[in-house]
Amino acid sequence: MKKILIIHTGGTIAMSEDAETGAVKPNPLNPLHDTVHAVEDAELVVEDFLNVPSPHMTPAHMVHLAKRIDKRVMDERIDGVVITHGTDTLEETAYMLDLILETDIPVVITGAMRSSNELGSDGPYNLLSSIKTASSSEARDKGVLVVLNDEIHTAKNVTKTHTSNIATFQSPQYGPIGIVSKRGVHFHHHPVSGQRFVIPSVRKKVLLLKAVAGMEAELLNSISDMPIDGLVIEAFGQGNLPPGTIPSFQTLIDKGIPIVLVSRCFNGVVQDTYGYEGGGKELKEMGMIFTNGLNGQKARLKLMVALEKTSDKERLQEIFQR
Repeated sequence: MKKILIIHTGGTIAMSEDAETGAVKPNPLNPLHDTVHAVEDAELVVEDFLNVPSPHMTPAHMVHLAKRIDKRVMDERIDGVVITHGTDTLEETAYMLDLILETDIPVVITGAMRSSNELGSDGPYNLLSSIKTASSSEARDKGVLVVLNDEIHTAKNVTKTHTSNIATFQSPQYGPIGIVSKRGVHFHHHPVSGQRFVIPSVRKKVLLLKAVAGMEAELLNSISDMPIDGLVIEAFGQGNLPPGTIPSFQTLIDKGIPIVLVSRCFNGVVQDTYGYEGGGKELKEMGMIFTNGLNGQKARLKLMVALEKTSDKERLQEIFQR
């Protein structure tokens, strides 16, 4: 029988809807404890690590969570880990853990779109599916996995795509790598490679901006006066920006601020294709760092982690191409 560590952090999966006001709020006692008690085919160890809505999660929380997991795995005979989490920032916590966890046992993160006492609550089922996945020997060495709605996704590719639908978590372009059924866990894809960084903390300040038509240079000029360590910009299409912003971006680069380029699109990668002013070729020549399909929120976390290791632009470019 596999020994599975379940770590609760809060979120809708641990909340209830108020019968009078309809407001969904945290519970003093996690309702998932009843679900855990019903599991008979795994030895479960439960820890209430946090009880917060996911918008309250910070990179510091994520690093603390990773260190907690690594310590318990090292000190105890743990075969797999399941983390319950709010869905708003679930993909960010999953990806941060994927980058910095040292263990290679199955680590699964899950959540719910409906609170514990709503009709059709998806939390208990998602938790049971996650326990199945964390108990699977095939889930090892696949990085941190996200399991909801019978699907298994990688932390790198998954994203929240709908505000309320229970099928909100999707992996655009790549799809899930496996499914959970009544008969078990079935993987049909395997991640080609992963990256792991051993860091004590995240101390770097990295901002995320989205490019828009006619983007104001004044915004970037104000950023240049801020004490930041890095910037991620969600550019148009394959990696293009309004021409009026280029001088301001150049000023930031000249100050030694690494700028990572991702796309506003949720499919495809940025490339130095276009040769007009503000096009990808100019941005590449300026020294912007091109990514290999990450979305903006994950690229921000990756830059925070990478800057703990290096500030060399060429090394950062190598890191972001994987």
